[in-house]
Amino acid sequence: MRPLLLYTFLTATALTSLMMSPPPLRVTFFGDSITEAGVGPTGYITQLRGMLPADKFELTGAGIGGNKVYDLYLRLDRDVLERHPDVVVVFVGVNDVWHKRTLGTGTDADKFVAFYEALIKKMQEKGIRVILATPALIGEKTDCSNELDGDLNHYAQLIRDLAAAHRCTLVDLRREFLKNLGTTNTANAEKGILTQDRVHFTAEGNRLAARLFLDALMEKQ
Repeated sequence: MRPLLLYTFLTATALTSLMMSPPPLRVTFFGDSITEAGVGPTGYITQLRGMLPADKFELTGAGIGGNKVYDLYLRLDRDVLERHPDVVVVFVGVNDVWHKRTLGTGTDADKFVAFYEALIKKMQEKGIRVILATPALIGEKTDCSNELDGDLNHYAQLIRDLAAAHRCTLVDLRREFLKNLGTTNTANAEKGILTQDRVHFTAEGNRLAARLFLDALMEKQ
């Protein structure tokens, strides 16, 4: 009888423990076409899912091609807040810079900061942990001859400053991608190492991004 009672007790304890297990951490990646591609077969979000325990982390992508920071602000409620995430990774800035030159519809620096800051405040007011990522690349040349290097460096610094001011975790893709290219792009190629087209990541670019985002997610708050 005793073994049966012990078995019953242990089974009940295990079931109670299982029922009381905390839900997985809900993480939303919020951005443009790079984020949209992140959920593809070799995308960085897909790779991250393979690096993290599925019962502990629930990763979703909320990327739309062509988006700039004010697009993110306009769809924040619908695409992010209604999902009740615990963590949001904001990865935007490439189009705010790139579209100035290609389409004439980029975002001036002061407006970029204003919209970005409004995003951060609105999420933090909901108790969401906000992680900021700097834009990585618009061209892979290592001799500072990519046409938009100066602007991209400036906007990356704006994001670094926002992260510091609002105590957000920073994933400095710009710095780490440039560091990687310093050793891998010996031919000073415009694309093909970390990006397919100067902007969107190759499999290797996705691997690098996944590792950097993994470090940020595992960082203690």
